[in-house]
Amino acid sequence: MAVDPQVAFVLDLVVKSGRPAYHTLSPKEARQLFIDTRPASTPQPPAIGSVRNLSAGSIPIRVYRPAGVPDATRLPVLVFFHGGGWVIGDLDTHDTLCRQLTAEAGISVVAVDYRLAPEHKFPAAADDAWAATKWVVEHAAELGVDPGKLAVGGDSAGGNLAAVVALQARDAGGPAITLQALLYPVTDLGAETQSYRDLADGYSLGTPALSAARTASTSALEGCSETARAATRRRAARLRLSDPASAGSRA
Repeated sequence: MAVDPQVAFVLDLVVKSGRPAYHTLSPKEARQLFIDTRPASTPQPPAIGSVRNLSAGSIPIRVYRPAGVPDATRLPVLVFFHGGGWVIGDLDTHDTLCRQLTAEAGISVVAVDYRLAPEHKFPAAADDAWAATKWVVEHAAELGVDPGKLAVGGDSAGGNLAAVVALQARDAGGPAITLQALLYPVTDLGAETQSYRDLADGYSLGTPALSAARTASTSALEGCSETARAATRRRAARLRLSDPASAGSRA
């Protein structure tokens, strides 16, 4: 499949760098590699008003506000979940992106440092994403955000978590999600579609890496009862079985 020349250039750089594939490394090694190589593809962060490191219960979060906005102004809020195959990534690896979203959209962004696999298997990340989103709504006044203008978003595995949160909010009757900002989200863990087959190799994130991330996240099924296994599979398949359009607007 033909790709944009700029994308082809980046893919060629990755190959020439000799960087090991993430799925060949231990989680600790993969996380460090991601941190070490992230600056090469990250622009200078824009200036914004403020950044605060807080906790949503036991979950670390980072709250961003744009410049030139009075503290008393209740801003729309995007609860953001970073990508990384549910295994790598953190608040720092996606800090510049969150600053860009804050500056360019003129909103408050709340980044969530959810628990990572394989140390914390499914549904730990989804549970943290849901808990953090509810916490933001419950503490909207002290955060200076408008709970009536709540969005969820993320890239890759983070996009998956954002969509899962939107579905949970729909099924629970709230909080109301007005927008999903899903950046190349994982919405099907089956890996059975034609695009999975067409793009299996040669595009950096291939089938082995996707399979490793999926296994690291969902291997909590080992040792569980068949009832627990069935319930977990149903929850993991929510995006495939549901109508995403009914869970809020999409971007």
